[in-house]
Amino acid sequence: MWVARWRQATPAERQGLGCLRDRSSRPHRQPRCLDALTQAQIVLARRRTGWGPRLIAGELGMAHQSVWKVLKRCGRSRQPRAAREHAHRYEWPCPGDLLHMDTKRYARFARPGHAVTGQRGTRSRGVGYSYAHAIIDDHSRLVYVELHDDERAGTVTGVTRRAIEWFGSHGIRVQRLMTDNAWSYTHNRSLAQLLGHKQIRHLVTRPYRPQTNGKIERFHQTMAREWGHGVVYASHTDRQRALPYWLGHYNERRPHSALGGQAPISRVRNVCRQDS
Repeated sequence: MWVARWRQATPAERQGLGCLRDRSSRPHRQPRCLDALTQAQIVLARRRTGWGPRLIAGELGMAHQSVWKVLKRCGRSRQPRAAREHAHRYEWPCPGDLLHMDTKRYARFARPGHAVTGQRGTRSRGVGYSYAHAIIDDHSRLVYVELHDDERAGTVTGVTRRAIEWFGSHGIRVQRLMTDNAWSYTHNRSLAQLLGHKQIRHLVTRPYRPQTNGKIERFHQTMAREWGHGVVYASHTDRQRALPYWLGHYNERRPHSALGGQAPISRVRNVCRQDS
């Protein structure tokens, strides 16, 4: 075979060795393959309706397997994903310039569930939920968290007041607070009075735009993975007792990739980069 291809090749193909390259194993004739017009009709139906192979096959009176093969061959077996918006990353220059606030719900349990025991009947029912109210500093990533039974306006205001005092004990003067558009944030009179008294500006994200508050969203993912679901607890009470220890580890020892492998407390001690 190789000798025959060499003899049949032109001088140019021999010089570049193109005649000896691997060729497609696709047969020269495909009698059972659909003609180009039918394939174009299938692709056009896909563009027009967005239907899958079965619905398109029912409309065109064809076998759905044939329709699926045509869509796959033409790269239309899956709808193209919408283009992702370019990420806009920002960081305020000094600790306290901006705090991000949000809550996350954790289910309570009186005993370990099926993920640990392997038995579906071990689920705790009617125990309720705990709400983790978290506030993180935009520059240093230092975080303050409290667990409560609800996320009402009074609870939010109390958490915010204690968080401001806690950040103040670290030498951080809060300038701005960013939240989403939850009712307990935007229609909370006590919170508005507290922020007005402290001369703190309240910022809210655009509706359906959690990326603006991305730092606290990312922290809740880390918290759930490492504290909430990353350790086996006998009950939610044991999980709650472990929170202060995990927060101390996160703030003072855990390396943060956005901080060059340093812990958040490293940026607090160098307030507004006075030592750099």
